Amino acid sequence: MAAGATYVPIATQTLGSSASTVTFSSIPSTYTDLVLIMQSATTPSADDIGMRFNNDSGTNYSSTAVSGNGSSAYSDRSSNALSIQLDYRSYDSTTLSRMSVINIQNYANTSTYKTAILRNSNANVGVEATVGLWRSTSAITRVDLYGIGGNSFASGSTFTLYGIAAA
Repeated sequence: MAAGATYVPIATQTLGSSASTVTFSSIPSTYTDLVLIMQSATTPSADDIGMRFNNDSGTNYSSTAVSGNGSSAYSDRSSNALSIQLDYRSYDSTTLSRMSVINIQNYANTSTYKTAILRNSNANVGVEATVGLWRSTSAITRVDLYGIGGNSFASGSTFTLYGIAAA
């Protein structure tokens, strides 16, 4: 790891009202990886959240998730999907108790597909780990998070995108 600060804040958004989509755009290609940290809740009901890159709404995404709540476990897989899905089991619809860390590797590389590793935790519900794939060799310049099934991010939800200076 490089000496000095490796997490460089690119942008932060704190919602003053509920929103169905959160977008980070014009992402510079000067870092090796991205990290997106979310503290959020969804309304009106707990449902899946989708993540897309570069406004691509085609069936170019796949994801595999495992989750648990201390007494039971769950796994899910989606292929040829419209987004990388963050599973609903880690969401809470009433409080900002959900914390997510999303690592997006080699986002500026133009010769490989893009991968993301997502870790979600919610003390009220459980934990989840997801690995996602975007089948594109384009550099990522935009990340969209959106509610699936008509839900929105609750007011007060916070999203911070970091660039990794030298992973």
